[in-house]
Amino acid sequence: MSREMCYRCFWPRPLCWCGSIRPMATRTRFLVLMHPKEFKQEKAGTGRLTHLCLTESEIQVGVAFDEHELVQDILRDPRYVPFLLYPGTGAVDLSAPSDLNTQPDLAPVVRGEKRLLIVILDATWSGARKMLRLSPSLQRLPRVMFRPTAPSRFVIKQQPQPGCLSTLEAVHELLQALTRLGLDTYSDPGQLPGLFTRMQEHQIRCANDPALPGYRKKPYGDPAKRRSSSGESRRRRNYLKLA
Repeated sequence: MSREMCYRCFWPRPLCWCGSIRPMATRTRFLVLMHPKEFKQEKAGTGRLTHLCLTESEIQVGVAFDEHELVQDILRDPRYVPFLLYPGTGAVDLSAPSDLNTQPDLAPVVRGEKRLLIVILDATWSGARKMLRLSPSLQRLPRVMFRPTAPSRFVIKQQPQPGCLSTLEAVHELLQALTRLGLDTYSDPGQLPGLFTRMQEHQIRCANDPALPGYRKKPYGDPAKRRSSSGESRRRRNYLKLA
């Protein structure tokens, strides 16, 4: 028989994270567009854990979103200024304060007239590329990016490039950048990275337990010393061509 699940964090009931999570309020609203594979199959998915930590966030599942009525209603809501969190040419670099003063799209947010809406593609690089390709309305959104202050700490997964982060890490870095710019207040900056570490430590303990099937049994390497595969690097270059 399968184990009883918690249908908030989607972990087995004995391992449920919900009781240790302290939801944080933010001025920014987050719309997490989750690929169906992340929703159904991913044990170490960080998009759902991120959502549980942020009161001003929601998850919508799909691949193409132009016909998704709820997503389109959110994007058209006059209370928000929507931006896609996505790197590349033309994206507003929140790590460079000078960019803020030259972006008319951000002016209502800076003046406090509207709230920032950040749209996040929660998927693998190839999955996110497909979601964006099938959703012209997302392609038309202005974009924001940041320069990570540290490489990814994802031990149990390999990122395709040194600057790539998990959804949880990306939101943590983004909130830090918005706080430095005075556009938001990050009330509990230790929670997201702490939860990320605890989740990975659990996965590693399970991998080291020979009595537990279904977990990787090889040691996890240092993320900083891993090399990107040529296939993943090529896919990411193609992905960024949409920027």
